[in-house]
Amino acid sequence: MKNDHTIAIPADLSDPEDRPVTERALQCALWGREFRRLRERLGLSQADFAVRYGIPVANIRQYEIGRTLPPPAVRSYLKVIAAEPDRAAKALTA
Repeated sequence: MKNDHTIAIPADLSDPEDRPVTERALQCALWGREFRRLRERLGLSQADFAVRYGIPVANIRQYEIGRTLPPPAVRSYLKVIAAEPDRAAKALTA
């Protein structure tokens, strides 16, 4: 995958501990931030968000720390949750 190797942020050569950031890693971090902000805006813990919207809490943890990128379907679902949080939750129980 192109994003796995394309450098978005180069390493600071004056810092031996710094590493370059790939486009994919940056994308993971940004989606993780969006996920966390949405969950916090809704006033839900990771566990509560998981129960309410049917997303495994382990996945939520991985997304929020930027370890994994949510798949396209989950990213779309997050947009639905952001726009209509109550209706999205209600749709799961229907």
